[in-house]
Amino acid sequence: MRVYVPLTLPGLAEAHRTGQLGPAPLRAYAVTPALREWYLSEDVEELEYAALSRAAEASLRMLAGDPDAARRRVVVAVDVPEGAATTDPDQGLEQSTLGEVRLASAVPLAKAAAVHLDSADAEADVAAAAAALGAADQGDDDAQFVVDGAEDHDLMWFGIQEIPGLV
Repeated sequence: MRVYVPLTLPGLAEAHRTGQLGPAPLRAYAVTPALREWYLSEDVEELEYAALSRAAEASLRMLAGDPDAARRRVVVAVDVPEGAATTDPDQGLEQSTLGEVRLASAVPLAKAAAVHLDSADAEADVAAAAAALGAADQGDDDAQFVVDGAEDHDLMWFGIQEIPGLV
C-alpha cells in the first residue's frame, strides 16, 4: 500500500539522519474508501494524486506551525504492508480528514519510493499560503485564494538517493 507522509525540510533532514520516518504514530495519507467516495474516480493514478495533494496540504499546515522551516512542502511516498495504515472509522467523509491514515510504527526511510518537494520558485506562494492558512480556515475567501495559490505548484519528484542533496 502506498502512503504519503507530509513533512517539512527539517523533518526530512531528521528522517535522513535517523533513517526512519517517525516517531509513531505517524499521520499519512492514502487512497482510502472515503477518499474514493469523495473523489468519485476509479482511476488509481488520479486517486493517488488526490492522496498526495492531501499530504501536501498537511505539509503546508506543518509549515504554518514552523516559521523557521524553508517554505517548501515535502511529501514522502512510502510503500507499507496492507493493514499497516489504519483509518478512523468515525471520520467518514469529513473534508479535513479525507485520505488520512495512521501508521502504528515508524517506517524505515529505505522503504520510501520517492520524495515530492516544491521547487524554489514556489517558495513565495507557499510562504504566503502558510501565513494565510488560519484566516482561510476561518472562512476568509481572500485568504483561501492565497492558500489555493500554493496548490497551483506541482511537487517535483526525487528518488530517495537524492535526499542528501535536498536537505
